[in-house]
Amino acid sequence: MKKKTQLIHGGIVGDQFTGAVSTPIYQVSTYKQEGVGNFKYEYSRTGNPTREALEALIRDLEGGHAGFAFGSGMAAISAVMHLFKSGDHIVLTDDVYGGTYRLMTKILNRSNIDVTFVDTSYPEKVKDAIQDNTVMIYVETPTNPLLKVTDIRKMKEIADEHNLLLAVDNTFSTPYFQNPIELGADIVLHSATKYLGGHSDVVAGLVVVKTEELAKELHFIQNSVGGVLGPQDSWLLIRGIKTLAIRMEQTEKNTQEIVAFLKSRDDITNIFYPGLPSHPGHDTHKNQATGFGGMVSFDVGSDERALEVLKKTKLFTLAESLGAVESLISLPPRMTHASIPRERRLDLGIEDGLVRISVGIEDAEDLIEDLKQALDA
Repeated sequence: MKKKTQLIHGGIVGDQFTGAVSTPIYQVSTYKQEGVGNFKYEYSRTGNPTREALEALIRDLEGGHAGFAFGSGMAAISAVMHLFKSGDHIVLTDDVYGGTYRLMTKILNRSNIDVTFVDTSYPEKVKDAIQDNTVMIYVETPTNPLLKVTDIRKMKEIADEHNLLLAVDNTFSTPYFQNPIELGADIVLHSATKYLGGHSDVVAGLVVVKTEELAKELHFIQNSVGGVLGPQDSWLLIRGIKTLAIRMEQTEKNTQEIVAFLKSRDDITNIFYPGLPSHPGHDTHKNQATGFGGMVSFDVGSDERALEVLKKTKLFTLAESLGAVESLISLPPRMTHASIPRERRLDLGIEDGLVRISVGIEDAEDLIEDLKQALDA
C-alpha cells in the first residue's frame, strides 16, 4: 500500500458495529464484562477503541510492531525513559528540544539516569560517549532548532556493536517523509501535536516500537503511569493524519520558495535547512528521507532585531509549536529553548538572533511578502 493510501486506510478503519466510515469517539471510562475476566476492553486507561485505532494507524505508518498514544510529546518521551533504571546512561543529541533537555537534566537525573549530550551528526562522537552503563542512543533528526541531520543507519551500526537500543524522534520529518524503523531504529517518537495533528487543536505524543518485547514493556508503563491520550484527541489525530501527505507536500513546496527568498538577502547571516545543498547534512537526509520538510531557522543578527521582526509579521503567527496549516514564527532562545542555559545555547550554535519558522500551507507569495516587510522594517 502506498503511503498516501496508507494514511487513510491504515490501522483500524471505521466501525464494525455500525458501519460508520469514521472511527467513533468512544467517550467511555469502563466497559461491561460478560463475566469476571471475560472482556474485550476493561478500562480506558488500559485500552480504548478510539485510541487503539490511532495506535494501529501510527504502527502501520512507521512499520513497527505496536504503537502507543500519550497525552503529550513529553509524556511519550517520559514513558520511553521509564524503560530504564537508576544507573543507566543515555547518549542523546545535543541540539535537542528544550523540553527533552529539561526532562533529562532536571527530572530524570533525580532517578540517577545519566545522559551525555553529543552532536550525533558525527558518529565518532557518539562512539566516544558510550560507557559501560549506556543503554540507548537517542537522536532527533533533523534537530530542533538547527536542523542538524544524523545518519540513522550509522547509529544503528553503533547501537548493534554495543548492544544498545536506538530511539529516533521523527517529529520534523513525519512518517510521510522518513521511517526510522526501516533504517534500524528500535523506537520512534513523535510530538503528534505538530505535523501529525496539523491544525493546532490537539496535544499528543506517539511512540512506535519494533519488537513484541518492547511493546509489552511500554504497554505496562503506559497503563501503570497512565499518561494516555483521550478518545476525543485520538479522533482528532486520526483525522489530521489523513491529510498529512498533501499538507507535507505543500509545506515543503512553500518552504523551498521561502528559503530561496532568504538566500537572496544579505541581512541574513545563516540559514538552517537540510534542503539546501550547502547544508552539512543534506546528502545524509536525502539518503534516508523522501522530503526536507517545512522547518527553517535563520539568524537575523541580534536578539533586538529578532524581536522586532517577530513583532512585524502578520501572517506568521508568533507562537510556540510547529507543523500546523498556519505558518508560525518563534525565537528559540527565548521560547522553545529558554530552559537551556544561554552559555550552552551559544556553544550549540543557537545564537540570540536565531529565528525559527514553521511554514504552513498558505500561498507562498503572501508568506514571502510578510517576511520581506518584517525584515525590511
